[in-house]
Amino acid sequence: MSTHPPRSSAKRWLGLVLIATAQFVVIMDTSIIGVALPDIQRDLGFTPESLSWVFNAYVVAFGGLLLLGGRLADVFGARKIFVLGWIILIAGSVLAGAASNVGLEIAGRAIQGAGSAMIAPAALTLLMMLFGGTSDLPKAFAVYGAAAPIGGTAGVFLGGVLTEYASWPWVFYVTIPIAAFVLAFTATALPRTLRKESGSIDIGGALTVTGGLAAVVYAVVNAPEGGWLTLPTLGVLAAGIVLLVIFFIIQARSRNPLLRLSLLRAPLLGAANGAQLLLGAAWVSMWFFLNLYLQQVLGAGAFAAGAALLPMTGLVVLVMVALAPRLQERFGAKSLIVSGLLLLAAGLVWLSFVRPDGNYAADVLPASLLAALGMSLAFVPSLGTAINAAPPAETGVASGLVSTSYQIGSALGLAVLTAIVYGISGTDPSRVELTQGYSAAFIGAGILALVGAIITAIAMTKPRASVPTDDESISV
Repeated sequence: MSTHPPRSSAKRWLGLVLIATAQFVVIMDTSIIGVALPDIQRDLGFTPESLSWVFNAYVVAFGGLLLLGGRLADVFGARKIFVLGWIILIAGSVLAGAASNVGLEIAGRAIQGAGSAMIAPAALTLLMMLFGGTSDLPKAFAVYGAAAPIGGTAGVFLGGVLTEYASWPWVFYVTIPIAAFVLAFTATALPRTLRKESGSIDIGGALTVTGGLAAVVYAVVNAPEGGWLTLPTLGVLAAGIVLLVIFFIIQARSRNPLLRLSLLRAPLLGAANGAQLLLGAAWVSMWFFLNLYLQQVLGAGAFAAGAALLPMTGLVVLVMVALAPRLQERFGAKSLIVSGLLLLAAGLVWLSFVRPDGNYAADVLPASLLAALGMSLAFVPSLGTAINAAPPAETGVASGLVSTSYQIGSALGLAVLTAIVYGISGTDPSRVELTQGYSAAFIGAGILALVGAIITAIAMTKPRASVPTDDESISV
């Protein structure tokens, strides 16, 4: 694939700003709606049961289409798909903000998720094109990785401010000026890629993997309400599994598969994706339930709860940008991923001791900082290892695969732990019962992080899986 990289170093770093902004936005759009949900429910007529789909429609479309987004980036060029993704995201944001009924709102959120599924893998491919084989690659991964927690925290702040001082549609409209900024500088700062002559799109694979992932997530998300062993839950879950089996059959027989199955046999790729899946399941669930504990048990407002998450965000940014690249260079990716997941698990177990009459300084801050340190150490090396393990022509697919692992892990982990929380606390819980449920969720998330550490230690067979040198670099 031919490229025309930016000529100046300044343009290269501007390109990283655009790529990090993409990561910021796709994560922000998952968290910004939280505070606005009551107003959306009241104005559009959502039932309590259907309201969760304002969140789930985005996550399902995002996770289900990431592999397709990665393949499109490989075939048509990462910059073209990056731009297309932003255009789709703008369209979804306009529809979600202007929606007058439940169906339009869910459709808008799904379109937003589809746009993000084009942006995320293309952004990672562009990052490799700008920094692959250079000494700045670990720093670039660190900046990209730090954009995710910043986006999550900013979403909480912006959601509260916009809902209170403007109106809930602005939690969707705020994406539009950010998209305009990125698009204005894309042609200048990001490298152009030429379409591969022999490229083609595996439509059957795209439909089956998207449908299969969507069905599995749908079944797990709705199981707490409908029952895990009921016919609708089991039927949708079985349909999702069948579609995923068909997807793998199609991939095995296709001349131009969406995901080349031999790629999965690379130990580093599989281990790194497993780490990302379980990291997403543990970290996103911790962030979600910690926010609820602060608001529903300790009585903090939405803005105060967002402020309480700032120390975690600050530590994540500091460690990812300043510390993790140096530690990875010295100790290797495997050591950092395992250590990070173990620290995350320890922080989550510590959080499980939260009390109904607790306080932020004693019950939340120290444990959350330990968990944030662990996440910071594990995220960047697992992300970089997954992408570097793929051949140059499949960087986009590898980017889509690792993003899918993190997003689907987040959705499934949150769904399962939500079922545990309300199975323990009940439908109309007291503060004591809620605390017991959240404590169980933190323990469950800690177990997920521990399993991730064990799998990485066993499956990542190379003792050192660091960023490639100039001789080993990925040239796109």
